[in-house]
Amino acid sequence: MSGRAARWLKRIALGAGALVAVALVTGASYEQMMRRRATVELLPPGRLVDVGGGRRIQIDCRGEGSPTVVLESGLDNFGALSWGAVHDSIATTTRVCAYSRAGIMWSDPSDAPFDLTSLARDLHAALGAAGERAPYVMVGHSIGGPYVMAFTHAYPSEVKGLVFVDASHPDQIARMRAIAGKSLAPSPGLVKFGAALAWSGLVRVFPTGATPPSWPDGPRRVAPAFLPLSVAALAQETEAVPATLDWARTMRDLGDRPLVVLTAGEGESSESLHAMGLTRGQGDQLAAVKRAMHDEEAAWSRHGRHEIVPGASHYIQFDRPAVVVRATREVVEAVRLELRGQPSTASVKARTAPI
Repeated sequence: MSGRAARWLKRIALGAGALVAVALVTGASYEQMMRRRATVELLPPGRLVDVGGGRRIQIDCRGEGSPTVVLESGLDNFGALSWGAVHDSIATTTRVCAYSRAGIMWSDPSDAPFDLTSLARDLHAALGAAGERAPYVMVGHSIGGPYVMAFTHAYPSEVKGLVFVDASHPDQIARMRAIAGKSLAPSPGLVKFGAALAWSGLVRVFPTGATPPSWPDGPRRVAPAFLPLSVAALAQETEAVPATLDWARTMRDLGDRPLVVLTAGEGESSESLHAMGLTRGQGDQLAAVKRAMHDEEAAWSRHGRHEIVPGASHYIQFDRPAVVVRATREVVEAVRLELRGQPSTASVKARTAPI
């Protein structure tokens, strides 16, 4: 290579480096501006409560009455906003609290590694700091199912009933791998990459997929503004999914607690199956095995029942909110009967409910 060509290559490399540096500085400045705007313009519903050491958790409690319903979101960054379509309706019947886990949305991140013990402790501390008291009915969506099981395990005398909203099953990774020929567990790689570069503004330009227009404003507009702030916590939770499900295998006995298990009746779309590299036949098998696993979940309680919800995707609370409200009220009423010393009808419903 001639000296002149080498000088040109050096100039090009320096120019490219300068452009990258400018892009990073611009992106980082834009990211900081957007974070400040989000925290100023998009205020948390409810309030921020201290769970120890000055660390705050966002919690939003509404309504009056006992037992208090506690809403636990799935593996996303919607936090308390996961329940925007059902929160007020449940609040007409009893007290109900939705919250955002550590590092999600408005909640401060935790320095401790993510595990189910710290999750249960955080939620219990947040409820106490907010002035909420047991008994509780726990409602968990997706991975929130194992999360509320962990809370029940940690505070068994305080949890009197549960609702699973298309909840994760402890054995789902293995059973789905047997059908798909590969793991369908969420991979933490991309989320960890996003967490590492969230400071640069890169997360804001990644396409995250459009949410249906029928969904509430929170998941569609507010949550994306906080995604760069939440992605580090999401990466921790995603990486912990196998450990979370391993732990969930140790607790499958809910005794006499009333339990309703809801299953999304809408299978995977052709587009989703294609993206996963699966056939329609495999998709049908996955739907069948999920129904079977949710049958098993309903059997974890002597007063459990399973209901398949037609026309609902994985986010049943957005697609068919009335069903989630009805199931929650059913469990609340069963708990109230028990607390008054009257026989519960939950076991009858378990035998007669169509599934």
